Amino acid sequence: MATGNKKQLFQAQQLPYERFLRFGPENLTEAELLAIIIRTGTKDCNALQLAEQVLGLAKYPKEGLLGLYDVTLKELQGIKGIGQVKAVKLKCLAELSMRMSAATAADGMRFNSSGNVADYFMEKLRHKKTECVILVCLDAKGQVIAERKLSEGSVRMSLISPREIFLAALDCGAVNILLVHNHPSGDPTPSRADMDLTANVKELGDKMDIPLLDHIVIGDNRYTSFKEASIF
Repeated sequence: MATGNKKQLFQAQQLPYERFLRFGPENLTEAELLAIIIRTGTKDCNALQLAEQVLGLAKYPKEGLLGLYDVTLKELQGIKGIGQVKAVKLKCLAELSMRMSAATAADGMRFNSSGNVADYFMEKLRHKKTECVILVCLDAKGQVIAERKLSEGSVRMSLISPREIFLAALDCGAVNILLVHNHPSGDPTPSRADMDLTANVKELGDKMDIPLLDHIVIGDNRYTSFKEASIF
């Protein structure tokens, strides 16, 4: 093979897209995978170099692609060559990765302890700036059937209706249910509204034979379980 052809082949192998076709995605670095999503660079910085800058925004302890979830659009657009469209694509990629990871973790998962539930939801909820309330529907074996987001935003627990909770539970065919929500303050101590709602849902669940097994309040790297704390 001529020297010129060898050089061209070598250069082609260094381009992330061509490396993907030649070697498959499993052999690409995170920066190379991201460069394919970014597609184009600037006159001074190619797509791979841009990808490396994007990954550099990740904050400890989340590094690499995982860290993209907590990087803001503004931070992404602060990189020359990353406009609004590319920034939105990157945030969508981070969200898809998080959802795929959660779906894989939930497949066949049995929530057989409060700590197990808290571990699963901790990273999903502890960084949220607003309160998010989730209903977890379980089958007779304790496996997850579905997760339903009941509310998110400036919500008060006192405004959530037990009727809404059990309509969702019945729709999923739930045998047992769990409630999970976060406190943006980072303090997982249940409020009076948290306790009142939990008492109402537990009482109604016992009557409907769809018992509430626990209510987990997620804080910053800590949680409160109504069951563990014997608040029921």
